[in-house]
Amino acid sequence: MSVDTRWLTSEQLATWVRLAAVLELLPATLDSQLRRDAELTHFDYYVLAMLSEAPEHTLRMTALAERTTATLARLSHVVQRLEGRGLLERFPCPEDRRATNARLTEAGWQKVQDSAPGHVAIVREKVIDALSPEQVTQLGEITGAILRRLDPDGDRAAIYQRYSPPGDS
Repeated sequence: MSVDTRWLTSEQLATWVRLAAVLELLPATLDSQLRRDAELTHFDYYVLAMLSEAPEHTLRMTALAERTTATLARLSHVVQRLEGRGLLERFPCPEDRRATNARLTEAGWQKVQDSAPGHVAIVREKVIDALSPEQVTQLGEITGAILRRLDPDGDRAAIYQRYSPPGDS
């Protein structure tokens, strides 16, 4: 059986290897800063941040799982740990008693506010400030093109388009 593999050119391979390295190194860098400065993992912070942006700092667990691209099992484990630290609380959804909501506590809201400056600083230092303004624009276009391939039907678009200017996709 003959397979016509479209091998990568040297330039494409070098680009792919660099992207793979970024995908490996960046999460560890973000995690390290948040663990050191806020006693949170990057995913813990992301969960708290998504709740901080929600009306009344509350989301159904299914909506929170969708916004964080987590399985319900992974999210439940993290939420249980954050709840144990007093950063959020779970309660039955008033509209559907079969569903569970998660809500930031005052301590959780304070943790997000205290953690955000350090998180933004590391994102700026390691990613944004490494690029020219034109490259930031290009990176937005590049990641948008990749996301359209990864999510061709736009099922997850709400996750990655929530900060996009109107009319930008």
